[in-house]
Parts: sequence; structure tokens; C-alpha cells
Amino acid sequence: MGQVTYKPHRRRPGCFVTILILLILAVAVFWLTTSGVLHFSMDRFASEMAEYGEDEFPELDEVWSCGQGSNKVVRIPITGMIMLGESESLFSPGSSAEIALQAIRRATLDETVQAIILDIDSGGGGITASDIIYKALLDFKQADTSRRIVALCGDVAASGAYYVALTADHIIAHPTTITGSIGVLVQSVNFRELAMKHGVKDVTIKSGANKDILNPLSDFTVEQQALMQSVVDALYDRFVELVIKHRNLPEAEVRALADGRIFTSAEALRLGLIDETGYWKDAVMRTAELLDVDAIKVYRYERGFSLGSFLKATQSISPRSWLGVDRETRLQYRWKL
Repeated sequence: MGQVTYKPHRRRPGCFVTILILLILAVAVFWLTTSGVLHFSMDRFASEMAEYGEDEFPELDEVWSCGQGSNKVVRIPITGMIMLGESESLFSPGSSAEIALQAIRRATLDETVQAIILDIDSGGGGITASDIIYKALLDFKQADTSRRIVALCGDVAASGAYYVALTADHIIAHPTTITGSIGVLVQSVNFRELAMKHGVKDVTIKSGANKDILNPLSDFTVEQQALMQSVVDALYDRFVELVIKHRNLPEAEVRALADGRIFTSAEALRLGLIDETGYWKDAVMRTAELLDVDAIKVYRYERGFSLGSFLKATQSISPRSWLGVDRETRLQYRWKL
């Protein structure tokens, strides 16, 4: 008989590879879940079952921010340029103002929300965008007259951001806040003389003499300037009237300070534009006082990651937004250095 050689059984590597892949996937899912990237809550499913559409009751996750008790308050940031529908980040489903508006609408239809703390750090932005957020905040209070709004101003709460803050029952500014800048701005650049010097001619087909008003390659006439000024004045008057109404100040005093100038928080307090200087803890305390409760539990809203929102964000970003260039000339409640 020939010698029998023992050959050890070689295990197939496929089993180990499968186990390793499953282990990696488990770790990845655990990390994504705990980090909030894939945060699924019962609140999301409740939103899907609600009787309202996504634009009425946005699908946002509710996150406990701070505080204790049963008195629910939502903290909503108003940051950056107040423009609606324009994404400022690759990973954002819309501008910060758009996200804030969604949060306000969500809070309005949640009957358990008793107050909003506006965390403001903005130099303003579009006139209509500012006014839409202003109206949404009024709707929040009108849905339940016991509700309250407190505004806490950060580095800047100027122009359109101050316009939004006017809805608050109490405005607090940090000691270092810059606020005010009550007014309207529209800017353009005229290159007509430069273009003529280099042989560049404007070719515009228009239906009327003022259809291309502020055209950078044509004359800006005295009549056109008067037209633009009348529009600016009308929108300025609305801003002034809201300051008079919400801050309970005499018209003469408001118009005297509403020339676009900015104020320190100390000056704003002296002029009656804000109610106090303070910090986050003061905003929490004032909110509890306004609600006549001992403590509040503060939440914030987050939007869970989805491929759809990611793709939507990438589509809305343009090279002009990377450079910080306005897409078009527009009327603004904005403080601009």
C-alpha cells in the first residue's frame, strides 16, 4: 500500500468575509444612528400620518435641546442672509431662512408648543423673505393667543433680521450685538460710460421706457430714479410703521433713528428698540416668565439626511453663490458693509 498523506481541510474564506462585511455594516449603522445622520423617530411617522401636507407640517425630527418639565418651547435659528429657496450649503435642503420658515410652520401646528425662542444672527436680506417669516411668526401666536416669542440677538440682528424680531414679546440682545439698520436698500452698478469708451453697446428690446430700469449699460434717468425712490419709500414706511406698532414708540422718534444707522445693544436699549441685554439663560428665564411657568423644556428641529434632499441641494448651488454674489438686483431689508 502506498503512503497516505494527510491534507488539512482548507476552509473557504467566503464565510469570514461575509461575517466581516456584516460586522462593518453593523458598526456603520450604529455610528450613523447615534450621530443623528439616520435619526428616525416616531415623530417622523406621525408627520407622515398627519392630515397636513409636507409644506404645511414639514417632516422634521424633534431633538431635546435643554431644560426640564412639560412646558414645550422650540428654539429656531435665524442666521445668515434671509433669502428663501436658495441653498447655502451642499448638505442643506434650502437656505437657513427656508429651514427657519419650515420650523415655524411645524411649531405652529404642534399644539403642544407654547413658545418660540428666536436665535438671531443675521444682517437681514430680502424684503419679501423677511416679511414672510414675520407673518409666519404672527400666525404662530394667533393660532394660540397664550403663546409667546422671545428673540435673542447674536452678533448682528439688523435690518430684515430686526424686522423679524419685532414679532417677539421680548427682545434680548447680547452686550456685543449690533442691531438697527432700519431701512431699505437696492443696489446696482452702471457701466455705461466705461462700455462706451471700449465700444460696447447695449442691445435691449423692451416694451416700455422703464422695463429695463437699472440696466447697467443704459442711462439711469431722473424719472427712473424718482420711480425707484417711491418704491423704496413705500417699503421703508412699512418697516417704520411696524417698529412704531410693535415697540410702542412715537413716529417722530422712530423716523429720527430709522435712517439706516446701526446701534450697539446699549444704544438700542436706551432707544427702546430692545428690552434688555443678556444671554441664553436670560432668554430661557424670560420665556418661562412670559408663560407663567417655573421651567421650560427646549427643543430644536433637525431634518434627517435623505438622498433626495442632498440632490436638491446640489442642484441649487451655483458658482455665484460660492463667490457670495447676489443672483440679481433686488430690494432688501439688509445691513451691508
